[in-house]
Amino acid sequence: MRRDTFSGFHPAINFLYFVLVIGFAMTLQHPVCQAISLLSGFAWSCVLSGGTGGKRAGWIAGMFALTALVNPMFSHAGATILCYLPSGNPLTLESILYGLCAAATLACALVWFSCMNAVMRSDKILYLFGRVIPALSLLLSMTLRFAPRYAGQVKKVAQAQHALGQDVSTGGVLDRIRRAAAILSGVVTWALENAIDTADSMKSRGYGLPGRTAFSIYRFDARDGRMLAWLIFAGAYVLVGALSGAISWRYYPTLRGAPVTAYFVSVMLIYLALGLTPVILQCKEALVWTRLQSKT
Repeated sequence: MRRDTFSGFHPAINFLYFVLVIGFAMTLQHPVCQAISLLSGFAWSCVLSGGTGGKRAGWIAGMFALTALVNPMFSHAGATILCYLPSGNPLTLESILYGLCAAATLACALVWFSCMNAVMRSDKILYLFGRVIPALSLLLSMTLRFAPRYAGQVKKVAQAQHALGQDVSTGGVLDRIRRAAAILSGVVTWALENAIDTADSMKSRGYGLPGRTAFSIYRFDARDGRMLAWLIFAGAYVLVGALSGAISWRYYPTLRGAPVTAYFVSVMLIYLALGLTPVILQCKEALVWTRLQSKT
């Protein structure tokens, strides 16, 4: 993952944005809201990954399909019966669509949390919560770093094994198991050594001592203020629309949603602008950079 324009904002701005988009993705069940959340999150994920988001889209699509298929198999609520399963239970349209809704919610959560993992680095977590909840903030920062660091180390060890002719993709089953165990052993050894180094580093820096200060390079400037105003406005606008029932949607016992009005359209447009805010900023910066290069 690479840094983008939105990552350069104050950590409080980044955190507020993720609170809004993840909170709305988990609670708003209208199909249009879920489509907006999924598409905007995937677009930003592609920006952060340099256009290689297709690899992530594959396993997200697989999980989406699995989740969508599981709900009709176990839930038979709904008034619109399409047919009867061999077990005698009805297959309803509402259960199928609710399965798609649950799958979309899970996919949105995965996409947005992957973006959060790329933007909210450990130093930002410690900056925001280090004074309030130091132990929890340290745990969160180390957890967010765990997956990418260990995945990278596994790749390094696997490449070293491949250079030695001990690739896990060749040989018999037992040979592959032994080679995979060697990779796992190397990564576990590295993890234990890294834990000792981290503990010694924290002790030498005075972690846990009273009166300990922390250095930070973050300053809240006018640009952050303008972004904060936009996030508060957009978040409040969508929240009011959700609480007023203007974008409501239900699946059981029958499908029913709020009527499409001018206010409904305005809420959806604001929600779309909120979700695409990082992508819009990135495109704007790219245009400015292209314009400056053309003048030289």
